[in-house]
Amino acid sequence: METPVVLNVTPDCRGSWEAAVLRLLGDPYNFVAAGPRLHEDWAHDVLAVLRRSVPDPRGWAGLDRDRDNTARHEVPAYPFEPPAASEFPGCLHPLATEAAVAALAVMAEEWQAEFAPVRSRPDRDAVLADARTLLDRYGPTAGYWTNATAAASDPAPDFLAAGLRGTESRLFLTGEYINGLDLFDDLGLIAVNDDEVGVFWSFGAY
Repeated sequence: METPVVLNVTPDCRGSWEAAVLRLLGDPYNFVAAGPRLHEDWAHDVLAVLRRSVPDPRGWAGLDRDRDNTARHEVPAYPFEPPAASEFPGCLHPLATEAAVAALAVMAEEWQAEFAPVRSRPDRDAVLADARTLLDRYGPTAGYWTNATAAASDPAPDFLAAGLRGTESRLFLTGEYINGLDLFDDLGLIAVNDDEVGVFWSFGAY
């Protein structure tokens, strides 16, 4: 696959996307980043994003509070310790588009201290709208994958009904206890099109 060119987008498109990132995912412990699609097997492109070895091809701002964390001296992809690209098919499951929207929306919840699940919030529709804004970046032909085990048997699990705390997953996180933080749960969503990969991840930690 050829190296893609930098994508041309309007400033308004960028502003809407970055604002939605902050509204939806800026408070809980989340990771949002995108990278170029350089390989036929997009698992390699996702790994490059998790390792922070590629920039966002549009130059848009995501979320990565661990980019400068000293924990990366011990675990370079911290808080991730992902499987090899060859193992991705056994760790990820395809999602229908609306299920991907719901998975992204519940990342606005807290793993252990959530008092208002998205399903019962008065701004539920606005939360889902922000999730759609984030995924609209990848276009109508994008494919979506998750590490949530509920998707192993159904590409359209009801993430809203389950809530973040009701979601089990195949961990992509390190098991190392570093700098006083223990990582215990995660939910990931990967978006893939011909030009880009998008990575959205929520972490449970204490």
